[in-house]
Parts: sequence; structure tokens; C-alpha cells
Amino acid sequence: AGFGNADLVTDEVLEFSNNFYANIKEQSTGMHAFELLVNKNSGAISLEPGPNMMWNTKYGMMGGSGGMMGNWYGDTHSGNATISPEQAKQYAQSYLDQYDKATKAGDADPFYGYYTLETLKDGKTSGMLSVNAYSGQVWYHTWHGLFIQTRANP
Repeated sequence: AGFGNADLVTDEVLEFSNNFYANIKEQSTGMHAFELLVNKNSGAISLEPGPNMMWNTKYGMMGGSGGMMGNWYGDTHSGNATISPEQAKQYAQSYLDQYDKATKAGDADPFYGYYTLETLKDGKTSGMLSVNAYSGQVWYHTWHGLFIQTRANP
């Protein structure tokens, strides 16, 4: 509601020990728009840091006309992603294999300019990471803490 865009809906909410994570989606396109964090103590809502702010080409700080900075920084990647969801999952798995071969990359949710994937241990969510849709760079979400539960389509 704060964005004034009735097309945006909450797709899923994940509870972690440090915060709640909300994935916001565009109803008209089915595209994941951006990610929010909800402070568990105060209820304060903020944009998730990292890829959501830096790589999001539509709603991020340096994104296009919908972004926080407008076109001030320029929208350097306004075209289609050059990395597919399957390739993003491969980049994510390669990254995870360096640290813990027991952790697996989940499916890649497409956002504007990047993908976000849940990490899985024994088939259960254990964390999250993002992969840049143009460079393949991986950014692990260190701020969530331990995974508690998921609520799809609240």
C-alpha cells in the first residue's frame, strides 16, 4: 500500500530468527517485484538490503523509473536477463559447494535484475541467496538468522 501500486501483492512470507522476509509480486505480470523485511520486535518494514536494493532494475535504489533513485544512476540493465533461472541455480550451487556440499540451491525466483533462491539442508529451507541475472555474481543473505517457517500467499 505504501508504494501506491494496487498491482503489488505479498507472495510469501518466511520467518527467520532475526526478521520476517516478504516477497512482493506484481499480479499483472507474475514477476517478483521486490523483497521486504519486517522487524520482529517493532513491526517496522524496510526494503531488504543487498541485491534487492542494488541489483533490482525496476524497484531498487538504482533501478529504472520505478526505483528509489529514478534514472539518476541510469538503468544499465533494462533488457532481458542474460542468465536463465537454471543457470542462476547452477551459479548458486557452485557457490554453496565451496562452503558446505550438504547445502543445496532451491528454485530461482526471478526478480528484475536478479534471482533469489532458498538454500536447503536435508530438503528444508536453511537460508537465502541471490544471483545477479547479468553477471552471475552471488550474494548470500547473512542477515536473516535461522529459518523458522514459511507462509505462502498470506
